[in-house]
Amino acid sequence: MPLPRPKFSLDIAEAAKHIVSVMQHSPGFLKVVDEVRPRIREVTLEEARERLAANPKAVLIDVREDAEWAAGHAVPAIHLGRGILERDIEKTIPDPTTECILYCGGGYRSALAAETAQRMGYKNVASLIGGYKALAAAEWPTTI
Repeated sequence: MPLPRPKFSLDIAEAAKHIVSVMQHSPGFLKVVDEVRPRIREVTLEEARERLAANPKAVLIDVREDAEWAAGHAVPAIHLGRGILERDIEKTIPDPTTECILYCGGGYRSALAAETAQRMGYKNVASLIGGYKALAAAEWPTTI
């Protein structure tokens, strides 16, 4: 008689929490990020708070992967993952003068995304130093 098969479910959001915490960046990736940093603006968490409070049209954009977004994200962020940013930013944010503050897990991918948005003609783009890790540590309101 065969044994009953256990029910299996995969909680991608839960798995993403663990993946993010052990992620190591390769030297090549860090080199590319270091190359774009002088060409972009980076903001601290406090500066981001001030900018979002002062400018009601400013947009906080989460550029992390779908599973990272599902595991929790900043309120009131919108999601434009790094993989689709170039494809969808013009539909989502048609005005290239809109103030955009981008964040990822730790501030690396958002630096690359900020540089890409600038190359696409966006004039007021910044990358959040420390990314979602900084937001969570500062007890910024999140969905989780």
